[in-house]
Amino acid sequence: MSRKGHRPSQSPQGRPRFWGRHAVTAALSNPDRVVRKLWGTREAIQPLAPPSSLPVEFMQPADLARLVPSDAPHQGLVIEVDPLDDIWLGDLLARGKDSNRPLVILDQVTDPHNVGAIMRSAAAFNALGIITQDRHAPPESGALAKSASGTLEVVPWVRVVNLARALGEIADAGYWRIGLTGDTDQTLDSALGGGKVALVLGAEGEGMRHNVKEHCDVLARLPISDQVESLNVSNAAAIALYAAQVKREA
Repeated sequence: MSRKGHRPSQSPQGRPRFWGRHAVTAALSNPDRVVRKLWGTREAIQPLAPPSSLPVEFMQPADLARLVPSDAPHQGLVIEVDPLDDIWLGDLLARGKDSNRPLVILDQVTDPHNVGAIMRSAAAFNALGIITQDRHAPPESGALAKSASGTLEVVPWVRVVNLARALGEIADAGYWRIGLTGDTDQTLDSALGGGKVALVLGAEGEGMRHNVKEHCDVLARLPISDQVESLNVSNAAAIALYAAQVKREA
């Protein structure tokens, strides 16, 4: 039974529930996504033309709000889905064999809003994918999907057991591993090369763990002013991805 005042972010079966127009339409358009049910207002569902095999239930906005966490901006649409199948690191690296698209590696970034925002930036700057630990990373969720604004369905997301070991495999595939931290004098621009790069970011506050830093080829910082101590990790990722793209196109 739900706690008083608590609203679910997943079904009783443990399946994620997504909400909002971008997250829902992207999931429905993804052939690799299994969508179990769609709830929505008639006005919101009508343009979607969902497949006849998908169970659909029309509801009023107030009733939809009971299916998702409090204050979730559902925009008249809620779906229940199965998580996407796992992607293996070796398969992702094989996809990038003949390209210079960057990788984004997140060390214990647990906030789903940050991971979703980073995924959106990864899509905007044509990253090959993002890599996180299997543990100490958020699961697929409505909050993450909403923050990703549909890009959860298109950006490959690899979960690994051991991030340090994964960084070794990434190096073997020819990537220059850049760890972003404020504890260095070298700037990101000077650290970026013309080849493949993997951008490694740690959680806010704690930053990258020592063992992860040791598996980077270089540590670099963003040249921010001394008026702020640091940037939100999703903002830092967006800036780093932009810098990497500018370097690739130079």
